[in-house]
Amino acid sequence: MRPTRFLFCSAALACLLTLGACSPSANSTASMQESAPHTDSSQESTGQTGVLSAFSATDLEGNTVDQSILADYDLTMVNVWATFCGPCINEMPDLGELAAEYADQGVQIIGLVSDAMDSDGAISDSQVETAKDIVAETGANYTHLLPSEDLYGVLSQIYAVPTTFFVDSEGVQVGDAIVQAHSKEDWITIIDSMLAEVQG
Repeated sequence: MRPTRFLFCSAALACLLTLGACSPSANSTASMQESAPHTDSSQESTGQTGVLSAFSATDLEGNTVDQSILADYDLTMVNVWATFCGPCINEMPDLGELAAEYADQGVQIIGLVSDAMDSDGAISDSQVETAKDIVAETGANYTHLLPSEDLYGVLSQIYAVPTTFFVDSEGVQVGDAIVQAHSKEDWITIIDSMLAEVQG
């Protein structure tokens, strides 16, 4: 795992929070950014242990999910969101459409519900129900994972939601994490760029 790829300058993060992301204590409205994120093409996926190369978690329906969910896709977009986050919820209808549109192009989207635990660190049934309601209302009909011990390392580096990152079929991160909500058109540009990087 390469934790430095998830670390962000405090000043840059503060700016992004005002544009289209939520901190745990505040909501903001979604904002669109036209440019694709910087990617680090010098990091090759071959032979690396990735952020999601080995994990086990449960989805919103109680099914066990592990790294094998990545194997059949060239690129997986992991969208870390929270039930309190307006920008997260606002972009989910577009993400649902994108998941369907890219399914036959080797791309899948996975959600990770960051606030599904209670104060004791156990999965909260009420939060899971809230997340299910949001997914149903927004049409974000793709797999949504709940926090697990294997995902704590990733979640510990998330300072605002939505945070989105991409991995290849082996769970190795592609490009940089993105802390901001985007329009469907912007996500298309970003996804196409990431897909071209992994398909090379």
